[in-house]
Amino acid sequence: MTTDADHPAPLPCVVCIPARNEAERLPRLLASLAAQEGVSARAPLRVVVLTNNCTDGTVQAVRDVEASGILATLALRLTDVELAGAEAHVGTARRMALEAGADWLEADGQPDGILLTTDADARLPADWVTANLRALEAADVVGGRLVIDEDGTADPDLAALHACIERYWSGVRRLEDLLDPPPHDPAPRHGDHTGASLAVPAVLYRAVGGLPALPCGEDNALVGLLRANGARLRHCPEVHVLVSSRHQGRVSGGMATEMLRRARVLHGEAYLLPEAAHWQALILRRAALRRAFHLDPEARVAACGRLGLAPEDLASVGACPNDIAFVERADRILESRSAPARECALDQAVADLDALALSLKAAA
Repeated sequence: MTTDADHPAPLPCVVCIPARNEAERLPRLLASLAAQEGVSARAPLRVVVLTNNCTDGTVQAVRDVEASGILATLALRLTDVELAGAEAHVGTARRMALEAGADWLEADGQPDGILLTTDADARLPADWVTANLRALEAADVVGGRLVIDEDGTADPDLAALHACIERYWSGVRRLEDLLDPPPHDPAPRHGDHTGASLAVPAVLYRAVGGLPALPCGEDNALVGLLRANGARLRHCPEVHVLVSSRHQGRVSGGMATEMLRRARVLHGEAYLLPEAAHWQALILRRAALRRAFHLDPEARVAACGRLGLAPEDLASVGACPNDIAFVERADRILESRSAPARECALDQAVADLDALALSLKAAA
């Protein structure tokens, strides 16, 4: 007699991947998905691959690795499309992949399943799926930490630059912990929430209208929509992904653009970042908005007025389910009226962040 235990259900999630001209790297990513913890041929991991405008044999490369048998633990759906004109970019492709994933979960009777997305040139540790699912137990959306994959060709000077940039962003998060620590995203945490590693329930994804089909920054735009609707964003340190260090990418403004920028620093180009005072002002402003949300309506109007928000601004913010949504919506208005952040050289920016953190600790 056959029982349900003889045919375990797939994990309640689907991994959605856009790909363009990734014949070399996409098979490697798929192999890392096939090796995920908790998956088997009897309980496969759903994977959607949306290839678009490929000219390098990406589709055949996927078919070849599939025929080899090493993807037996995946339920793989490959769709090849030709995007035209203004729609021919990663935002359209990632949205199509995520929509296909949500449709698949719904058809399988799991509309509350989880959508995960990553990049075709990434590599994933074996616990990537399970770590995302665990993190979502106390969050609504999870961003994975980006770890630069040097493929065994690391330049020590470039590695030192990577470490210094990470120290800068760790310093920004330390300021946040001192001034306005997020209860839903406690330390330790990283600061990444890109398309290389995002996880969100399908029902929440659809509630905000899905991923904006932008040519660049579509991932951050989705996270912004989610937070503006009250989603708790977790930067879980246990979730990480290896991202390519290549300088020639598929997206203008993506990770490859950042890697090229860093390479230029080794040849004398300055690496400028917002100064510490910018982050202090931003964090304090958002903290004040958070406090204002919890006041009675009349006091909220007065508190927001002192921050520069008029009653008509608050009307445009609308009803918010929690302080996360209120801060996200109200701060967008204030940010649009703010002067550009002053920048300084990386070493100075790191030193100023460290000094500011020490002074705040001493004052406390």
